[in-house]
Amino acid sequence: MQKFSLLAASALFLIAPAMALPPPLPEVAGKDAATLQAEMSEGRINSDVATAAYLERIRRVDDAGPTLNAVIATFPDATVEAHRLDRERAAGAIRGPLHGIPILLKDNIEAKGPVPTTAGSLALKDNVTGRDAPLVARMREAGAVILGKTNLSEWANIRSNDSTSGWSAVGGLTRNPHALDRNACGSSSGSGAAVAAGLAPVAIGTETDGSITCPAGVNGIVGFKPTVGLVSRTHIVPISHSQDTAGPMALTVRDAAAVLTAIAGSDPADPATAEGDARKTDYVAALADRALSGKRIGVLRDRIGGRADIATLFDAALRDMEAAGATIVEIADSKSGLEELGDAEFEILMTELKADMAAYLASLPNPEGPKTLADLIAFNKAHPEELRWFDQSLFELAESKGSLDSAAYREAKAKAARLAGPDGIDRLLAAHRVDLLVGVTNGPAWTTDLVNGDHYTGPSASQLPAVAGYPHLTVPMGAIEGLPVGVSFIGGKWKDAEVLAAGFAYEQVSRKRVAPTYRAAITP
Repeated sequence: MQKFSLLAASALFLIAPAMALPPPLPEVAGKDAATLQAEMSEGRINSDVATAAYLERIRRVDDAGPTLNAVIATFPDATVEAHRLDRERAAGAIRGPLHGIPILLKDNIEAKGPVPTTAGSLALKDNVTGRDAPLVARMREAGAVILGKTNLSEWANIRSNDSTSGWSAVGGLTRNPHALDRNACGSSSGSGAAVAAGLAPVAIGTETDGSITCPAGVNGIVGFKPTVGLVSRTHIVPISHSQDTAGPMALTVRDAAAVLTAIAGSDPADPATAEGDARKTDYVAALADRALSGKRIGVLRDRIGGRADIATLFDAALRDMEAAGATIVEIADSKSGLEELGDAEFEILMTELKADMAAYLASLPNPEGPKTLADLIAFNKAHPEELRWFDQSLFELAESKGSLDSAAYREAKAKAARLAGPDGIDRLLAAHRVDLLVGVTNGPAWTTDLVNGDHYTGPSASQLPAVAGYPHLTVPMGAIEGLPVGVSFIGGKWKDAEVLAAGFAYEQVSRKRVAPTYRAAITP
């Protein structure tokens, strides 16, 4: 059959009626989920169009353009799901504030579909399980569109002390959108960078110690680590059943509260969540502009480091809290008596990593895949691309540990629980008669160095709430040379609603979130 000549094709174009071009996709960068929901309710946008806009932005910003490498993969049925939810909306069936909202998942969280859950490792590159983690099932029930998976520090940064945060063999290196030569922190690196860059309005991260709050802080967004036991960990690649939890990463505290409302609750397969249903509430309804009024706030002054520029931002944040009605109580010494906490935590993480990883791997449907931590160590030795930038010394140390019945583990677990909880956060709250603790989440992002690894210098407020399993929220409090710094709000066990409300009240008077500039580097 003869093909059209170029001339004939041109003639045909001239006489054919003009074809209508599809309308341009809306700009979604910087829009929080509540704004998108309002626009959907008003009929100015729908989920189908919003989802397409985020997918196009991932293509332009993440895969091309600045090349952030924040998103590992997108789900091919995302627009189909969005269209189905639009039909529900048209029929008057709106599930709530997440109806039609695209959400990204850290790639250690399972979701049904053809996209594997890799934890960033080539050992799990074919790990398509056909399972939704319970928190994902809850988000679907709330009407969220599962958009894709975010990159992470491989194995949630537990393979080596010499690692580079934000790098994985599957996803490459995640870059900080505020300055591309700077680190996005970890291990929820992609979730933090993606939300900051407007690749989705919200994302889910996971934390063992700092892995939500640090990347949220350095990328200039909100991050919330809930009380351990409020959100299920089933079908999430683990480190430690004592400390692991998933949580929201978002542009605003309101959005984080909406996501937590959807994902909180008990899971029979996760004994830690036995109280989840009884403890959960509507976290959005608990927010209030005056939530800081009358509150006594304990300041972790000895944990902010020695930098004058960080102290200046922090003191300004404290003044904003005072303006919102809080009483500021300085705590000069929050560390005495807790000197053994770090060693106890490390013993727990190493021992639980070996046991919990084996339990997770044994649950996977692929009979040919790795089943133990020893299998992962052997895989890495056989695949030099995994070990090019840093070793697996922590994996090897964990493999040498005894069982969960070992005396060393049981002693460490009891000690850590006591030091971080009753002798740590609980004691500080009671001794100073304060409702919450505040500190500095992070310093400015450091330059990424794959050869030498991270050179994070702090400060950090993550350890006490991480080991105790208590809630920890970070909210933007400004920037140093354009690099964001967060302020941390920490409360007692199950005080998630109070912590979110306090952070929300601060957010309303401060408004310190800054948009990323995608600079190549910080220059004089």
